[in-house]
Amino acid sequence: MTDTDNHLAHRLRAASRDREQAVFAERPDGGVTYGRLWTQAEQTAAALVAAGVRPGDRVAAQVEKSVEALALYLGTVLAGAVFLPLNTAYTAEEIGYFLGDASPTVFVCDPTRRAALDTVAAAAGVGCVLTLDGAGAGTLAERRVAAPPIPADVPRAATDLAAILYTSGTTGRSKGAMLSHGNLVSNAEALVETWRFTAADRLIHALPIFHTHGLFVATNVTLLAGGSLLFHRKFDADAVVADLPRATAMMGVPTFYTRLLAHPGLTADATARMRLFVSGSAPLLAETHRQWHARTGHAILERYGMTETNMIASNPYAGERRAGTVGFPLPGVEVAITDPESGAPLPQGTVGMIEVRGPNVFRGYWQMPDKTAQELRANGFFVTGDLGRLDAEGYLAIVGRAKDLIISGGFNVYPKEIESLIDDLDGVAESAVIGVPHPDFGEGVVALVVPAHGGAITPVAVQTALDGRIARYKQPKRVLMVAELPRNTMGKVQKSHLRDAYADLFTGDPGGHKADLT
Repeated sequence: MTDTDNHLAHRLRAASRDREQAVFAERPDGGVTYGRLWTQAEQTAAALVAAGVRPGDRVAAQVEKSVEALALYLGTVLAGAVFLPLNTAYTAEEIGYFLGDASPTVFVCDPTRRAALDTVAAAAGVGCVLTLDGAGAGTLAERRVAAPPIPADVPRAATDLAAILYTSGTTGRSKGAMLSHGNLVSNAEALVETWRFTAADRLIHALPIFHTHGLFVATNVTLLAGGSLLFHRKFDADAVVADLPRATAMMGVPTFYTRLLAHPGLTADATARMRLFVSGSAPLLAETHRQWHARTGHAILERYGMTETNMIASNPYAGERRAGTVGFPLPGVEVAITDPESGAPLPQGTVGMIEVRGPNVFRGYWQMPDKTAQELRANGFFVTGDLGRLDAEGYLAIVGRAKDLIISGGFNVYPKEIESLIDDLDGVAESAVIGVPHPDFGEGVVALVVPAHGGAITPVAVQTALDGRIARYKQPKRVLMVAELPRNTMGKVQKSHLRDAYADLFTGDPGGHKADLT
């Protein structure tokens, strides 16, 4: 099978052509070569086609992290289909929504979850459910080995879809961001150039692969450069520290860095061979940046991206990596700061809406033309919903979010989804969910609950009711009972007041919060 006319696969495979024996991923049970990875990808593509997948069809996957799961991603691309990775923390109820909305031809899940997911898959009209476990075994693996080769490659143009990643909206309904072959290729190429990745790089990969950061940044950049991964199933500080002396780079979320700073093995000697530490998916505290430099001699490179845009900006590889900023727009990417109401450009140094244009910007929201038109302007600029400013030297600083998005541990949490579940509970009059600074997760989810008159609802009862209904990272770390919620003259809850009032909940003494009735 060849991939000459498959835009994304052709570019990702180019660096390892004639290097089939080079190691792509090192894991505890041994190394996986580039030849083995692409053979598995081709076999997976054949198995998917045999299962009825046609160009443009969706292939959904809720599977544990493994090299075989990466082969599923690449195999989906080779088959001309659209990859839909789903967070492993999603409940069956949540999975049911995604399957119903995206209508995948094939759904791949972990064997241990199949019994619970078969029902929701059938209800969504999914015709084929396959399994893949963390060790790479399952019915997909069996079909992969048995599938006949595909007689020809599946051509895909730069404008064809390669993936759909769901990102929730403040209305509570998740939106499927449509990413093209060209979106993913252009962004990986920009990052390889900006961060100077080569075939000599060995990247510590401890990120999940259902997320842009771990899949389209860490994995695609490594493939495009022809480098290798030190492959971790999950983040473990001991294991990461042990790998530092034989790695050259690491990509992580702020939580990784705060936990590594608490590890006695993090020293300048341990990181002497490293050339790059990248942080993203959530804001990095300036204090973390300072402590890391003092401890290791390295300055963390912070960058900025979104599901809809891939990566947008990065602090420089050579030059000042300025704490509190996300650096400069990537090659080929335009950033504009505009008036949130009118969309008119604002003077330099003024805080406004961050808008982005470039080959990295997505094709729109799946089956949501009105929402697409609302956020993707006719001139090609995407309205991010983030507020920021550009300084005289061109550094971009993000100062807040126009939307109520919470980023906890690198994952997006949208309050409306949680509020709707809490408000439906007996004994609850209303609720407001906010994110406040958290030393480990960047932001911690907090639910403020107003009991109904005469209601006997308790914080424990709220948390118990949410358990199993939403992913654990969405569940409030604190539930506080309050007498009322602050409102403006139009009756809208003023969440900014709540965020200010509870800003030190996880970092200071919560006893001073008069509204806390717990």
